[in-house]
Amino acid sequence: MDVLSEVLDVSGVRGSAGARIAAAGDWGVQWIRDRDAVVYAVTAGIAYLTVDGDAARLLMTGDVVLLATGAAHALSSAPGADIHSCDVAAADDARRHGGVLRLGDGDTQTQILGASYSHDPAGSTPVFALLPPVIHFRAQQLDASLTDIVRLLGRELARPGLATHLVLDRFVDVLLVEILRTWLATSPQTEGSWWGVLRDPLLLQAVTRIHNEPGRPWTTETLAREVSTSKQTLVRRFSTFAGTTPGVYLTRWRMNLAAHRLRDTDDSLESIAADVGYTSVYAFSRAFHRERFLPPGRYRTTSRAEGPLPVE
Repeated sequence: MDVLSEVLDVSGVRGSAGARIAAAGDWGVQWIRDRDAVVYAVTAGIAYLTVDGDAARLLMTGDVVLLATGAAHALSSAPGADIHSCDVAAADDARRHGGVLRLGDGDTQTQILGASYSHDPAGSTPVFALLPPVIHFRAQQLDASLTDIVRLLGRELARPGLATHLVLDRFVDVLLVEILRTWLATSPQTEGSWWGVLRDPLLLQAVTRIHNEPGRPWTTETLAREVSTSKQTLVRRFSTFAGTTPGVYLTRWRMNLAAHRLRDTDDSLESIAADVGYTSVYAFSRAFHRERFLPPGRYRTTSRAEGPLPVE
């Protein structure tokens, strides 16, 4: 599994098709801030998106927009359109459960697929929080892969059949990956955060080694030798592109893996500690407590009773 796939998996990122908007005439709908990321793909017509009170931006057929941090936003037929013309509770229910939200009067002119992406706070790599709040791609900016996904979404929406909701959920997972690929290929600035790892070939090699063997007794020196560079160069690359050090990255990744096993399995602390590179439960417990602010045993009990704990 490659680094991006593994981080999305460990972070528990899951996509689901949300509201399928079919709009005509004058219309508007608004949603409050949500912790989930939101994507809209315009499959027919146009719409205006207003995020957190900013100026409205025009979305046209084929456009894709990602609201990475779930900002409050409105969609409408025109800037300043009446956003109280529909049942907001019904709109929110449609977004969460994949219903068709019909807005305005007359023949449908605009069709939009909304999707949401939840994540598991047990993972401390904030993949969405580190992205720009709004990522907007015009249809002409999309490469063939992303265009094909939008086209397939539009086709499935236009002619729904058996298991349409399942098909749409699979498509929106692929849609997110294609959006991230396009953003990484076109964004001039990803340095200083986790996303910078994917932009630097040397750093990507080093992180891949860590992910492949998290329990190996890594030092900065041994990791540098693995990727055929000097310790100084590796430290500098981590600082520049990832905004951290090799040691901090290693510890956080180990604690991500440990947190999931503590919550989701009955594996012993000794087994988990050994698998993530610690020679004693005491050393593992100290490292886990520093990272997650709870000792492993209490984290296991609390996370099972109350669900995943937020990462500070």
